[in-house]
Amino acid sequence: MLRAGLPELTAFVAIAHERSFSAAARTLDVSPSALSHAMRGLEAKLGVRLFNRTTRSVALTEAGEQLLRRVGPAIADLEDAVNEVTSARDHPSGSIRISASESAAKALVRYVLPAFLATYPDIHVEFVVDTRLVDIVADGFDAGIRVLQDVPRDMVAIRFGPDMRFAAVASPEYLTRHKPPKAPHDLAQHRCIRFRFESGALYRWDLEHRGKSASVDVAGPMTLGNLNLMVEAALAGIGIAWVPDYLVAEHLAAGRLAQLLPEWSPSFPGLCLYYPANRHPPTALRLFAQAVREWANAGAG
Repeated sequence: MLRAGLPELTAFVAIAHERSFSAAARTLDVSPSALSHAMRGLEAKLGVRLFNRTTRSVALTEAGEQLLRRVGPAIADLEDAVNEVTSARDHPSGSIRISASESAAKALVRYVLPAFLATYPDIHVEFVVDTRLVDIVADGFDAGIRVLQDVPRDMVAIRFGPDMRFAAVASPEYLTRHKPPKAPHDLAQHRCIRFRFESGALYRWDLEHRGKSASVDVAGPMTLGNLNLMVEAALAGIGIAWVPDYLVAEHLAAGRLAQLLPEWSPSFPGLCLYYPANRHPPTALRLFAQAVREWANAGAG
C-alpha cells in the first residue's frame, strides 16, 4: 500500500533539491511551517527520518537519499506530462534544469538562449554551475553539458562547438621573470595555477606530442575551482594556467597571454548537451535540444 501522497512526495523532492525548507516553500508557494508539518507526517508514515535538520542547514539522511533517487525522476516525469498536456500547442511552457560548468554553459547562453527564449517566452531555463560529474538523473536534472568522452553511454548527446584543446598560457610579464619551459618536465620549476574539482581532486596536466604523453602534477602558489579565474590569474602574472584554448583565444591574439609548449597541447572531442535516452524528453527540453542541434549544424562547430 502506498503510504505517501503525491503532494508530500513533491514537497520532499523540492526540499531535497533546494536543501532548504524556506526556499522550497517559496518554490511551492506554501508556508515553511506547512512544509515542516508535511515532512513530519511523511516521516511518520514511512517510519524513517528523511532529513537531518539544524538551524542553518538541511541534509538528506541515507534513507532520504535512497528515496530521492527513486522518487525524483518519477516526480519530474509527472510534472513534464502535466506541462505537455496543459501547454497550448503554439505556446510551449515548462522548465529545463541543466548541470554544467560555467565555461561549458557560456556558449549556449551567448549564442542559443537569446533567440530560443525570445521564441518560447514561457519556457524557463536554469543552469546549475558545478565542476563535478554529477548523475543528472539521480540529482534531478533534465540535461547536462560535458565533453563527449565523459558522457554516459545511455544518453542522447548533441555535439556543439569545435574539438577542445588545452593550452598552457602565461603573461608576458611572467615570462620576463621566468624562462619559458621547453619540455613538460620543465614545468616543475614554474609557478603553476592548479585546478581543484568540487570532489576535492586536483587536476593533473596531461600533455601529448607525437604519440608521447606526460602527466604532470604541477605545483604553484594558487589553486582555483573556476577556469575563468585561472585565466584572470594568468593575466595578472601569477603563473602558468592550463585551460581550454577557447577561453584564452582573444587574449593570445591580443598578446596579453603567450602559449607555452604548444606542440604538447592535446585535442579531444568537444562539448555536448546530453539527456537520458530511455526517457521521453519533455517538450521544453526537446525544443531546446533542437535549437542546440540547429545552431551546431549551422556552423557552431
